[in-house]
Amino acid sequence: MKHLKRVPGCFCWKEHGGMYGTAGIPDIIACIGGRFFAFEVKTERGRATKLQEATLRKILAAGGMASVVRSVADVQAVIEDALHRDKDCKGTIHKKEEIPDELDERI
Repeated sequence: MKHLKRVPGCFCWKEHGGMYGTAGIPDIIACIGGRFFAFEVKTERGRATKLQEATLRKILAAGGMASVVRSVADVQAVIEDALHRDKDCKGTIHKKEEIPDELDERI
């Protein structure tokens, strides 16, 4: 999350599991330059459940980016790959400075 909060044009949040959450939803959701990203965070040995894998496939089928990630480097690679593929998306990214700090801190 710390890395994503520094990415220009990124709005992100952590999905918290539990009895009031929706099972299978990826751990981190982000919108970067108008593009939807979903990250299922796992340890080096961790594996996505069948429900998590099905959710990631649905996000991909809907045109979003979805991936199992194990490190900040994995997150960076997914974002860079997506933004390089989608040249139109790169043009919509705004600099973080364009968002007032007081608003940014409350989000």
